[in-house]
Amino acid sequence: MSTEQTTQATEQAAPQTTEIAIQQELQLLQAKSDATFALTTVGQELKRFEVLQRMGKMYSTATVVPDTYKGNISNCAIALDMSLRMGVNPLMVMQNLYIVHGNPGWSSKFLISTINTCGRFTPLRYECNNKQGDEYGWRCYAYEKSDKEKTERLEGPWVTWAMVKSEGWLNKSGSKWKTMPEVMFHYRAAAFWQRTYAPEISMGFNTVEELRDIEDVPFVELKTAPKPPTIPIPNSFDEDEVEVVDIETGEVTEGGILNA
Repeated sequence: MSTEQTTQATEQAAPQTTEIAIQQELQLLQAKSDATFALTTVGQELKRFEVLQRMGKMYSTATVVPDTYKGNISNCAIALDMSLRMGVNPLMVMQNLYIVHGNPGWSSKFLISTINTCGRFTPLRYECNNKQGDEYGWRCYAYEKSDKEKTERLEGPWVTWAMVKSEGWLNKSGSKWKTMPEVMFHYRAAAFWQRTYAPEISMGFNTVEELRDIEDVPFVELKTAPKPPTIPIPNSFDEDEVEVVDIETGEVTEGGILNA
């Protein structure tokens, strides 16, 4: 090969080499940028979201999950996120999270087991007041694990028959308060205790039993209240004269001082 041919081949190869080097440099910069972004809060949250989607897709095809989650990747991803935050098994969340009147709610037995296994408190215990009639009721109590001497008992609110009747839980269609009142007393007392001392455990959700007892009140539009009438107020300087004062603004209305 002549010197001229060699020079031409070198000149042709030079642009190709330069282009490859540029592409490699760009790929390296992109990799560094991706690695830096992955370490940020947004990058970590995005990666977590992608992982939840992949896991949710797997759970959505399983036959052991409830119908609410079958074929629904979004519901599965939400359940997975909740399970990670609560530190429990994803399938357990799916089996115990129900939709009642369009709102999610935990089964009471799951909520009680979560409290008992969270490691912060002793297992819940139930106390009856042994009173008669509408005063009969139950409440829950427990101790913090750090309270070795059990000096401070964490007591929940009392749930009595008077409360059940006043809230309308007893007369609702299909109410379990008529057929299994003791169980319902225990469930409701546990739910009240949890919201008093550890609301973060349920992530703000009510129990299924509470959602079923909630009765939507129909919207009633209130009429505009009439404007209060102005009233005469005695003048401190002349008992025979009065000032007409607007009680809303505190100002003297047109007409000023009127003769009594």
